[in-house]
Amino acid sequence: MLFEQIARNKRRTIYVLIGFVLLLIAIGFALGYVFYDNGVIGMIAAVVVAAIYCGIMIGNSTNVVMSMNHAREIKNEADAPELWHVVEDMALVARVPMPRVFIIDDPSPNAFATGNDPQHAAVAATSGILDRLNREELEGVMGHEMTHVRNYDIRLQTIALALSAAISLLVNFASHWFWWGGGRRRNNDKEEGNGYVQLIMMVVSILLLILGPLAATIAQMALSRNREYLADAGSVELTRNPQGLISALEKISDSKPMKEADPSSAALYISDPFKKKRSMSHLFDTHPPMAERIARLEKM
Repeated sequence: MLFEQIARNKRRTIYVLIGFVLLLIAIGFALGYVFYDNGVIGMIAAVVVAAIYCGIMIGNSTNVVMSMNHAREIKNEADAPELWHVVEDMALVARVPMPRVFIIDDPSPNAFATGNDPQHAAVAATSGILDRLNREELEGVMGHEMTHVRNYDIRLQTIALALSAAISLLVNFASHWFWWGGGRRRNNDKEEGNGYVQLIMMVVSILLLILGPLAATIAQMALSRNREYLADAGSVELTRNPQGLISALEKISDSKPMKEADPSSAALYISDPFKKKRSMSHLFDTHPPMAERIARLEKM
């Protein structure tokens, strides 16, 4: 059951990421078609912008994310012995290098992992999670985070964030260009006999530019939710103890929202740090329903 779930979640993640890239390319095509009569130019521009964003964010992700969440680094085990030893043990079991360790001074229990790759990874835990969880539960949480590190989820989430930012930049460019009177196309479309086709293409392109950021947000949230299921399964694989993570998730869900979390980092945490009310469709949820995560763990 465990390995079947891992394989299924990996396939879903690939599908979502492919959809993300196709959305970026489609928006680039729409941008080029509306403003330059050439969708290929827009596609190339979109790919270049996305590549630049990914390079910048991957190169600076750890320090930027930790700074935004007001995390302080633990340099040695003397500063937080239990956390340090649990992270060290889980990294050893997951066969990844020991990540940098941070603590966020917040009474709400939560944790996340970030970085470029397993060699440049970092984990952060709130002071609340250290106060409320016992060692078995903390191992379940850090097993979850080490799975994110081992599976390169940390890089995947960074890329998704960069792609979403690139889409927003392209759409903002389009809106400003419209505002300043851009987007004037040739008036000889009907003379060429393609008036209706051109009109349909124009409408579709404008809709893509308008709805693109919304679709990107939905894709980013779907990717985040799917990786949480996979990390839960990975934690059980590492600890061989689903009850530890189950108990930890129950305590985390029964807590107040965080005060120090950064909204753009919400998807990184093991649980929604803001405890937002869940939407009926779950399209904009950063995490799967906690009850469903626990139910899946109980079946392992």
